[in-house]
Amino acid sequence: MKKTDSLKSNLDFQKVYKTGKSYANKFLIMYVVENGEERNRLGISVSKKVGNSVVRHRVKRLIRESYRLQEAVFNSGLDIVIVARSSSAGISYKETESALLHLGKLHSIVCPIN
Repeated sequence: MKKTDSLKSNLDFQKVYKTGKSYANKFLIMYVVENGEERNRLGISVSKKVGNSVVRHRVKRLIRESYRLQEAVFNSGLDIVIVARSSSAGISYKETESALLHLGKLHSIVCPIN
């Protein structure tokens, strides 16, 4: 299994925002652009509108963990930025995972695993 790197620089985030395609649902917004590499790079953005630092960090951990466990079903070679909406403040792990997979299906970057 390929390990996912993370997007860290503001320049990388801006590139994905400007050139990537985005879809949204009730809890998350996902931007995707191809990066020309073999690995995926994941960036997570949680605004102060979501809540205080404890709430924001919890949402970030939920998103990262749900992606990590479902990483095998995502196509490789992508830069993915996930933005948490303010409604994601009190959601459970299952809701986070469901929202993430829903957006993956909208982007057509999720391949079913048998």
